[in-house]
Amino acid sequence: MKIAFVINQTHKEDVNFTTTLLALKALQRGHEVLYIGLADFYYGTDPLLGAHARHVLPSQHSPDTATLIQVLRNTPKKLYPLSDIDVLWLRFDPVLDMINRPWAAPAGLQFAALAKKQGIRVINNPETLTKASNKLYLENFDQSVQPQTIVTRNHLDVLQFFQEQNEKIILKPVKGSGGKNVFLINKDNIQNLKQTVEAIARDGYVIAQEYLPEAAFGDIRFFLLNGKPIEVNGKYAAVHRVQQENEIRSNLHQGASVQEALIDDRILQMTQKVSAQLVEDGMYFVGLDIVGNKIMEINVFSPGALYHAEMIHQADFSAAIIQDIERGPTS
Repeated sequence: MKIAFVINQTHKEDVNFTTTLLALKALQRGHEVLYIGLADFYYGTDPLLGAHARHVLPSQHSPDTATLIQVLRNTPKKLYPLSDIDVLWLRFDPVLDMINRPWAAPAGLQFAALAKKQGIRVINNPETLTKASNKLYLENFDQSVQPQTIVTRNHLDVLQFFQEQNEKIILKPVKGSGGKNVFLINKDNIQNLKQTVEAIARDGYVIAQEYLPEAAFGDIRFFLLNGKPIEVNGKYAAVHRVQQENEIRSNLHQGASVQEALIDDRILQMTQKVSAQLVEDGMYFVGLDIVGNKIMEINVFSPGALYHAEMIHQADFSAAIIQDIERGPTS
């Protein structure tokens, strides 16, 4: 197969990225890999729909992700018809381009939708990704697994919510990733509430969520494939992310560490409450962020930390994912 990964930009890819790991595993299993940046699509004639892509072959022998990154960056772009591609895998983060290239993510989704209409397998579903381009996507799911939340740009709404939540809440942007602009508001810094809301609201709407005491111990990134947990040799593809001291964010980009996650029946039951909707939406590969008995976020664009899950468990989760793709879309 030819598997094309749609990313933000090649120079922003890293050896520990989930995308790099999946691409390496695809190559090791004999598949060809293409990398397409959001600025690299083409529409016209011959081909009707294409992309200026970097094409890596299994014969180029990439033994590890570091080598693959070097091979990738040394490979020149060529125009390829998307009709030659078997799978177009959307693995970009819209937030990375929100300021300097606000056109990039919407354009990528539009081209992906055109590819899907031509019969190319696109994951995750570009039409649903358009609707899931921010954290409001979680509101489409079972209320019992969601933290209490309001969405607003008015600081007085947030103040009322703060008082209802025993004077302790989390504020974050509706459209964000990597733990950027996430704040804990309590009675010690309530005087900064208005300014904090205004700062976040410069880029759009603000989410105020209840503070869960379990958040002090980090969160769990839990991966689903076609609505089901990824399990290899009795180990689930998941990591427990533990934030640094005096830090509320459990994102790896913010310095969090990872350890083995305890996956119990409570967590598995939570995933069952969202799996049917994810499958219906065409969300093939998803990362859930779980705190206590709540799902804080559903990551549908480029969920990361699979590399860390493999290192902790010494389990080949990426091979299980590529094998499932090999079986086809009805698997």
